[in-house]
Amino acid sequence: MKTIAILYGGKSGEHEVSLISAASIVQNLDLSKYSILPIGITKSGEWLLQDWAALRSILANRSGMEGLPPVTTGKRVFVLPGSGLAVEDKPGGWKKLDCDIVFPVLHGTFGEDGTVQGLLECAGLPYVGSGVLGSAAGMDKQVAKELWLREGIPVVEFIAVRKSDKGNPNFLSTLSRKIEARFGWPCFVKPACSGSSVGTSKASDQASLVKALEKAFLYDEKVLVEEFIPAREMECAVLGNEEPRAFSPGEIIPAHEYYDYNAKYKDPQGALLQVPASLSETQEEALKTTAIKAYKACGFSGMARMDFFIDKRTGAILLNEANTIPGFTAISMYPRMCQAGGLSYPALLEALLDLGMERFIARNRLSFSYDAEA
Repeated sequence: MKTIAILYGGKSGEHEVSLISAASIVQNLDLSKYSILPIGITKSGEWLLQDWAALRSILANRSGMEGLPPVTTGKRVFVLPGSGLAVEDKPGGWKKLDCDIVFPVLHGTFGEDGTVQGLLECAGLPYVGSGVLGSAAGMDKQVAKELWLREGIPVVEFIAVRKSDKGNPNFLSTLSRKIEARFGWPCFVKPACSGSSVGTSKASDQASLVKALEKAFLYDEKVLVEEFIPAREMECAVLGNEEPRAFSPGEIIPAHEYYDYNAKYKDPQGALLQVPASLSETQEEALKTTAIKAYKACGFSGMARMDFFIDKRTGAILLNEANTIPGFTAISMYPRMCQAGGLSYPALLEALLDLGMERFIARNRLSFSYDAEA
């Protein structure tokens, strides 16, 4: 029986989302094959081993939106470079933890951005999902868009703004003129390195732009101001390493003004999720082909959810962003698209674990010594 360390919680604005995703994953893992090592990460970033017996109650509740309990207590967990994980055994002492693979269920900062991935690489542990570079590139919306543009992939028009730019006395007027020249009002303002619509606002004029920037800068030093597109919102699940597979896209039809945090995770009626989406064969093929091309351009592995707009005015397909650790709640689109494509939730989790091991084995076949050439 393999032991899977589930990492959840985290120092992120998406901490609560992670608790829900982790609960859903625990409910769908085959416990006859896998032993679970639950490691909760507090909002301050401390890793704490959780009592599995206390978490088993989540298995009895299949309502779908109940998260794992908040992470407040537990024995401290340490990452040992080259030696895996350890847990505090007694004051000043520790013992190694058995762990075959890590499943980071960490959305946003300090989990989806390459930081945890780098730590796990140093520990010599296999893990689910993209590596350091892919995770970092996918997290930074500006970097991802620049990579896609180099590949000729159409993206939503954007302007990148840094917090340090605010020191310029003409900052606001200059930015407003850029917006009016490039794409006009209204527009969306969002942190460059965040997800789940955390810190995102719609701005319709200069006054609302000020408030939107203040909100976004709470979460990142860099924000994107993006064109508002009257569009159908599409998502495409991609699964795989070197030869990824794209599933038939799903469509999000928000009940709110736009698909915000509440619609995604708090309001079960926040959006109609149509899987598969009602698309022509040509549109579906274009979305899937573009999703795979963009996936490879960023060096993703394991999984990613690729988010698109279809402009209602022109029919143009625009790539908006990617999520390398998408939501895994009962209403999340990634597992639902995979299920619609014939891959059940438990089978999806098993595939992700296999892909993580495959990537780890392939990487370990590389030489890390110059002497190997002799």
